[in-house]
Amino acid sequence: MKKQFNLMGVAFDWDRELSTCSPEFYRHTQKLFLDLHKHGLVYQKKAVVNWDPVDQTVLANEQVSPTGHSWRSGALVEQKELLQWFFKTTQYQKALLDDLDALKDGWPERVVTMQKNWLGRSQGATIHFGLEQDGVKMDDSETLEVFTTRADTLYGTQFMALSPSHRLVREAAEKDEKLKEFLDIVVATQDDFKSKNGYLLKGLSAINPLTLQSLPVFCAPYVIGDYGSGALMGVPGHDSRDYDFWNSNLPGNPVKIVVEPAEQQNQPESSPLFMGHGKLTTICGRHAGMDSREAALDIVNSLGPKGRLEIRYKLRDWLVSRQRYWGTPIPMIHCDSCGIVPVPEDQLPVKLPENPEMSARGGNPLTKIEEWLNTECPSCHKPAKRETDTMDTFVDSSWYWARYLDVKNETELCSPPKAKDFLPVDLYIGGVEHAILHLLYSRFIAKFFRDPLGLWPTTNDFPAEPFKQLVTQGMVHGPTYTHPKTGAFLKPTELDLSTPSSPKVLAEPDLTPQLTWEKMSKSKYNGVDPVESIARHGSDAVRAHMLFAAPVTEVLNWDDAKIVGVRRWLARVLKLSSTITPNTKTEERNLVVVKHMVEKVTDSFEKTLSLNTVVSDLMKLERHIANSPDYLAACVLVRMMAPITPVVAEEAWQRLRKDLDPAGKSVDSVFAQPWPTVAELPDVKVQAGGEVAVAVNGKPRFRINVDKEAVEAGDEEFMSKVREMAKERKEWEKWVGEKQVRREIVGVGRKLVNFIV
Repeated sequence: MKKQFNLMGVAFDWDRELSTCSPEFYRHTQKLFLDLHKHGLVYQKKAVVNWDPVDQTVLANEQVSPTGHSWRSGALVEQKELLQWFFKTTQYQKALLDDLDALKDGWPERVVTMQKNWLGRSQGATIHFGLEQDGVKMDDSETLEVFTTRADTLYGTQFMALSPSHRLVREAAEKDEKLKEFLDIVVATQDDFKSKNGYLLKGLSAINPLTLQSLPVFCAPYVIGDYGSGALMGVPGHDSRDYDFWNSNLPGNPVKIVVEPAEQQNQPESSPLFMGHGKLTTICGRHAGMDSREAALDIVNSLGPKGRLEIRYKLRDWLVSRQRYWGTPIPMIHCDSCGIVPVPEDQLPVKLPENPEMSARGGNPLTKIEEWLNTECPSCHKPAKRETDTMDTFVDSSWYWARYLDVKNETELCSPPKAKDFLPVDLYIGGVEHAILHLLYSRFIAKFFRDPLGLWPTTNDFPAEPFKQLVTQGMVHGPTYTHPKTGAFLKPTELDLSTPSSPKVLAEPDLTPQLTWEKMSKSKYNGVDPVESIARHGSDAVRAHMLFAAPVTEVLNWDDAKIVGVRRWLARVLKLSSTITPNTKTEERNLVVVKHMVEKVTDSFEKTLSLNTVVSDLMKLERHIANSPDYLAACVLVRMMAPITPVVAEEAWQRLRKDLDPAGKSVDSVFAQPWPTVAELPDVKVQAGGEVAVAVNGKPRFRINVDKEAVEAGDEEFMSKVREMAKERKEWEKWVGEKQVRREIVGVGRKLVNFIV
């Protein structure tokens, strides 16, 4: 990859190169873990995980097949409780939500929305339901805690639903074999929030604290275990999922309607539910007829200690434990006498043992490497054992952006002066697939940097956010060929691509493969080696085509054959720079065009990152100079090309400046020149209306610069000039072509001409 970057002419500062898997880096990840622990933001608790009993490892949900089997070993996955390490991200949940407002102008709207939805602020109430076992009331301390945003529907609660991982469900399963079988099926079929399946917990009932009615308690897979308390109140009359569950598990039983529209509303005849706000119905005792929002507050207040108003978030604490070798070792030691003891800072990094015996079976190899596992307690100096879990690799990437500021610092993650001078990151580029987790974790760490670590600018009004501006770049897709009969992916060696527009299957020449554009993948044989493209077209052509082919944030369908257009443009620039001389007169109309392009290209680089339009604008400027040779304009063109096509720009610059080279002295590099600005160009009086927008059927398509003589001329002469200039543009060919122009409309001040075709 480094070789490819160098061939492309990418200008990275390799002195700041870092590797998150090196001990030199992860010693600071371990120090960060200890700092978080010191400030109460790291803790251990048991958590239910997907467990592969053969490989003896934890599986992500995505690694469990639809039939409930491990993606690798094929074993039936079990639900198992393990002691896991967590970062207390919920400590900053309000700041993580509130500070999104500061990112609205710099982040894509959909990413901000995804973050908000993940954080999930809800205003509602926590309600405690009493419990009975076999008709006997349980201790007051034993309650079902439920969070709801609709306390006004408490009168309509007809059952309680618990997640499969809820403590009461697991306790009941120890005595109920059928419940245990049900839970196994839930895992095997990966029942989710859409599931209507349920299991009635025998003998257990809940007491509605408002009506004192006894309610059945179900295990319900549609309840999410790690959200809230893993329990909810079932209100089939006012919630669609509760309604479906009720009809599936207690069919035929009437549904209570406790809220009705305040005024007559168009309720769908097929829907027995009312899920909006309105007024409480006559079965709601003293609250009957009350506005549902007002009733909700009054109901919660009437519950006393069994109810309280509360704001909750969907955000859960970050589970960072991983039962595997590959990851940063967690710097903790387990001592029988002292408990869990942090590794002293002067003993960091805790390195991974080298050359472990790796196996596809048997779980985490760190648990079996005795010389690494066995150590001494740093507190009492008795024999102890190291923590064998490693950290989620997202921990390393949650702070690496700050390390670039001080990559050689051996004692600190980043020196406070550098952090205060340079943070936050001005521009961060990353895929939208990281829109939630990676960005959220980085934001959490930035909050911790500010308070309590003090690694944040105190004079900056911008909140502790790691990335001021975020660009989510699009994927590069490659041509993907599949067999028309079997659907199998075809290798380039299995195709006849001598005529790109008419590919054939080599083994069956009569067959035409199916072509789609998909994300590049080894399995689809649609990857493109940049080295091959550079060897064929040159690095500048590849660079410029990469930017020109699609906006930064959109999908780029990589078609190597289309690079020829960029190659021709670069050849024209070199030819132009060889023929134009410093004696070429600069005309006012050329200055107008150059100033406009400098403003537009600068804005594209600095504000909009419309890099595809940068290339197209530079192409337009080259065409203008070719039609109206101008030395000053050519110099400006080449200077603006330099960041995108450095090799061609340098060659063109040398050709342009060769006649100014004093004997025996070399011409300064184009990279020694400042970026062009409007201020450095000669003044020009631009006649109002000199720039004319050309619209086709009411939609602006492009702009032209009409000289002031034409602007000041009569209507016919003005339109004649506009028609002439417009027809020279490729956009005219695209939007008008051979179509008949039926009418021409000139806008106020001659700033727009609309062609009706």
